[in-house]
Amino acid sequence: MVNVPGWLLPHRITVEAYAGDSAYGPTYRAPVADVPAMVAATVRTVRDPEGREVTATAQVITASGLDCPAESRITLPDGRTTRALTVSAHTAPGLPVPQSVEVVCE
Repeated sequence: MVNVPGWLLPHRITVEAYAGDSAYGPTYRAPVADVPAMVAATVRTVRDPEGREVTATAQVITASGLDCPAESRITLPDGRTTRALTVSAHTAPGLPVPQSVEVVCE
């Protein structure tokens, strides 16, 4: 399968993958900086992992293989830090279309 071409990912983001909760709150793995992405500032309603309706303010598309579970922290190109609400891997086995990861952010 083919990944999204790099020229379609003009933005750079930083991802701190959610590692779980501790007695002091959420914990994150080491930040991964300079991740190629396509960021769109779109406001829409989505469901979070618990099934609640929440308002999303950004959509991020990256190449496949991104380590970014829901609740991860993401720093967008404009410097805003947000939280991943949903993460979807898009694949099309056997078809000549690129695979990608879509992250919808709060």
